[in-house]
Amino acid sequence: MAIVPRLVTDKAVVIFSKNSCCICHSIRTLISSFGANPTVYELDERPDGKIIEKELKALGRKPCVPAVFIGQELVGGANEIMSLHLQGKLVPMLIKERAIWL
Repeated sequence: MAIVPRLVTDKAVVIFSKNSCCICHSIRTLISSFGANPTVYELDERPDGKIIEKELKALGRKPCVPAVFIGQELVGGANEIMSLHLQGKLVPMLIKERAIWL
């Protein structure tokens, strides 16, 4: 069974990240700044991290982190999240999935 779908099930926001990645930190900080409490999986701390990386690459994530899922849907990485934020679309997505309340 695939690991990634199981890890994102029933969670409003999931971020696959690495502690050593400053862009991952920036995306975690941005999403948290709206009041969201994302589930964060640090791939460099998990024994199955390499397997998860392969699954994310198979989903089209290159580089594989950060990978952000909102409402169990892969939204993308840093570029996609920043674009959504600048277009004013990120917060409505978070509200829709009940990751934040206003």
